[in-house]
Amino acid sequence: MKLITKPKSLLMGCALALGLAVPASSQQPQPLKIERVEGYLATPERLKFNESLLNELQLPPGFEISIFAQDLGNPRNLAVAPNGTVYVTRREQGDVIALTDTNKDGRANQKRTVASGLKFVNDITINQNRLYFVTDTHLYATNLLSNGREGKIQTLISNLPDAGQHPNRTIGFGPDGLLYLSVGSTCNACDEPNDEHATLLQVQPDASKRTIYAKGLRNTIGFAWHPQTKEFWGMDHGSDWRGNTTPPEELNLIKQGANYGWPFCWGARRPDVYLQANPTGTTKEEYCKKTEEPVSTYTAHSAPLDLVFYTASQFPVQYWNSAFITMRGSWNRNPPVGYKVVRLRFENGKPVQFEDFVTGFLRADGKTQFGRPVGLATALDGSLLFTDDTNGVIYRISYVDQKPPSGK
Repeated sequence: MKLITKPKSLLMGCALALGLAVPASSQQPQPLKIERVEGYLATPERLKFNESLLNELQLPPGFEISIFAQDLGNPRNLAVAPNGTVYVTRREQGDVIALTDTNKDGRANQKRTVASGLKFVNDITINQNRLYFVTDTHLYATNLLSNGREGKIQTLISNLPDAGQHPNRTIGFGPDGLLYLSVGSTCNACDEPNDEHATLLQVQPDASKRTIYAKGLRNTIGFAWHPQTKEFWGMDHGSDWRGNTTPPEELNLIKQGANYGWPFCWGARRPDVYLQANPTGTTKEEYCKKTEEPVSTYTAHSAPLDLVFYTASQFPVQYWNSAFITMRGSWNRNPPVGYKVVRLRFENGKPVQFEDFVTGFLRADGKTQFGRPVGLATALDGSLLFTDDTNGVIYRISYVDQKPPSGK
């Protein structure tokens, strides 16, 4: 595990050294606002995957985990078509692939390429028999054909804001039939020059119009709508280099026109004292009073990457309408956290508790790991699929009715 414990000043050069994407315009000489920073580089060593490692994973009683597909390189996000085809984005390979399980044994046995040449392709979704996928700057769509293939790929948007530190766009269709698109911040903590950065955008399905739906969201790339209340929920990433425990990851109820505070505030409207800049014409303290505070919070630096509500019926009834969230895992916290899938339990349409669902990818000593969960989707049979983008695996979680042996 790589560990650096000396606090550092986070300048542009540090961002580049860490391999973080920086927009070209930001690489020109310009005044820098220095932030006070506290933190660690603590990245557990990756173990090469083999199926015997499944024995180290822990799930609630009655659930089992298996391999849906492997040797995929960098699988990120998933979408399941009405015919059962599982579409997968691969950011490093720059493509979208289709996986099928033709013999219905719970494991994909066919793979084909749907689209390629897609730098930073990340999220994918299906709406009204159309497949949508997004890169850092482009949104694409194609029709799903009756023969199980796809039609001509159309470019719907070609001018999303430049990516900077957060190039991973996510998309989803709301109950209103409109497309929602997350645009993360370009930086760790700064006053963005482009109003569309650090927002959720509302987009017409044909992309003829887009507007800012909510702002002050540093990187809300996991979001979804509760199947009963239709309320809009999202997990936002807190800023880095504020210590091991702050700021927390945030669960927000996303409201149209609301401001969630980033970069000047975090948590319960708390001003970010590490950021020297103030909002234009006011102080951080006054600005934060007018922002939305999170409904709940989660351990800092866990890196929530996807959020889906379970609407199938294979799992026991107590899991219905729960949210499942992937925590890809920290890279600047000691000890490391995340590297798991959690359940967010809802009661009467309201979130009540985060619970571990799949753990064990991060070894107990925190020095090694063999999985960083990213994308989630529900398969046609009600099983839950999720990707590991570092070991090239897609896992399948199913519920097995465990009845006691006869006579007990």
